[in-house]
Amino acid sequence: MTTTSVMTVSLPRVSARVRILLWLLVVMAVALGAVAVTVRSILQRDVDHRTSQLLTQETGEFANFVPQGVDPDTGGRFDDPDRLLRVYLQRQYADPDEELLGLTGPPGAEPAVIRQRRDLPGHTALWQDGAALTRIHASERSFGTLQRPQGELRWAKVAIGPAGGGQPGAFVVAFHPERERAVADKTFWTLLSLSGVALLMTTGIGWAVAGRILAPVRLVRTTAAELTEQDLTRRIPVAGRDDIAALAETFNGMLDRLERAFAAQRVFVDDAGHELRTPITIVRGHLELMGDDPADREETVRLVTDELDRMSRIVEDLLLLAGAERPDFVRPEPVQVAELTADVFVKVRTLGERDWVLDGVADLEVRLDPQRMTQAMVQLAQNAVQHTVPGQRIRIGSRAEGERVELYVADHGPGIPAEDAEVIFERFRRGTSRRGARTSGAGLGLAIVKAIAEGHHGRVELRRTEGGGATFVLILETDS
Repeated sequence: MTTTSVMTVSLPRVSARVRILLWLLVVMAVALGAVAVTVRSILQRDVDHRTSQLLTQETGEFANFVPQGVDPDTGGRFDDPDRLLRVYLQRQYADPDEELLGLTGPPGAEPAVIRQRRDLPGHTALWQDGAALTRIHASERSFGTLQRPQGELRWAKVAIGPAGGGQPGAFVVAFHPERERAVADKTFWTLLSLSGVALLMTTGIGWAVAGRILAPVRLVRTTAAELTEQDLTRRIPVAGRDDIAALAETFNGMLDRLERAFAAQRVFVDDAGHELRTPITIVRGHLELMGDDPADREETVRLVTDELDRMSRIVEDLLLLAGAERPDFVRPEPVQVAELTADVFVKVRTLGERDWVLDGVADLEVRLDPQRMTQAMVQLAQNAVQHTVPGQRIRIGSRAEGERVELYVADHGPGIPAEDAEVIFERFRRGTSRRGARTSGAGLGLAIVKAIAEGHHGRVELRRTEGGGATFVLILETDS
C-alpha cells in the first residue's frame, strides 16, 4: 500500500500597494502603447495620402501639357514622344524622394529612359532598375506599388501613343516613401522611449502615492493586530473626508461597539459573580447543615428554594441589562400615552394595598416600546410599594411638557437623600434610607429603568414629592 503525500505550495502574499502599482503600470503601459501605435498609424496614413496626392498632381499636370505643350524649337505641337518627354522633364523640379522619368520603346521590352540629371540620395533609383521599368512600362494600370528589395516604390504613369511611326512612350512618376515612413517610425520609437521614462516616473510617484493613501489601511491592520480583549482603547486618527477617512471612522465605530460589548460582558460576569456568590454560599451552607429531621429538611428546602428563586431573578435582570446595548433592545411604535398610562395604573394596583391614584394622563401619541415602558413603570411602582406602608398614596401619571412627555410614579414614603440620588441608578446600589427588610431585591431595578429610558434616547430623573417622598420621572422626546 502506497501513501501519496500532497505538498501545498504557499504563494507569497502580494500587498495591496504592489497590486495597485502593478495595475496602474499595466493601464498606463497599454494607454501609452495605444497612443504610440495610433500616432504611427496616423503618420503612415498621412504619408500614403500625400504620396497619392503627389502622384495624381504630377500625372495630371503632364496630361494637361500633352495637348497644350509647344516645342520651343519648332513653335508647333510635339510630334515625337521622346521630344515631348525631354522638354517637359527639363522644366520640372522633383521632390527629394521623387523621380520623374520618360520611357520610350515597345511595351514588354526594356524601355529607353529619359531622366533628370540628379542623384536620389539614400535610394536605388528606378531608372537603374531595368526589370522594374519593364514591368511599369508594360502595365495597363495608371497607378501601382512595387515591393523591391531596396524598399517600397509608389508609381503612376501617363501613356503616350506613337506619332509619325515613332516609338510609344510613357511619363512615369516614382516616389520612394521610405524616408518619410522612417520619420513616422522614429516618432513611434521616440514616443515609446518617452512612455518608458513616464512609466519609470509613474512607478516612483505611484509607489509614494499608494503608500500615502494606504497608510490608514495599514494602520487599521496594525491596530487590529494589537487589539486584545483586555485592551480595546486604540483608535485610528481620522484625517480628511475621503473614503479612507470614512473607513477609519467606520473602524473606530466598530471598536467603540466592541469595547462597549466587552465592557458589558465583563460587567455582566463581575455582577453575576458578585451577586450570585452570596446565595450560592447560603444554599451550600444550608445543604451541608441539613439534618434528618423532617421539619428541618422542610425549612432547608424552603430557604434553598427562596434563594434559587432570587438567583433566577438576578440572572434574568442581568441578562436584560446585558441586552440593553443591542440595537433591538427597544422596538418603538406609535403609542397613545393616555392609554399606556391607564393600562399601567390598572396593572400596578395589584402590587400592594396602597392608595393608588391615576394623577393625570397626556393625550398625545409618541413612538416608544410599550412593553419596555410598561416594564419600567411597573418597576418604579414596585419600588414605591417597597418603600411605603399600606394606605400611603402612590400616584401614577403622564404629562406633556413642551416637546417632551413625562411618565412618573410619585410616592409619599421616606424620600431619598441628596447624596443617594446619583448612586441609586447604578447596579447593586441602594440608597441608605431605602435599605430595610422589605427591600429584598438585588439593586438592579432602577438600573433597568435607566437602561430602558436611555434605550428610548431619554432619561430618568429623581424629584422630591411635594409633602415628602420620591418621584421618579421618565422623560422622552415626543419625536423619539
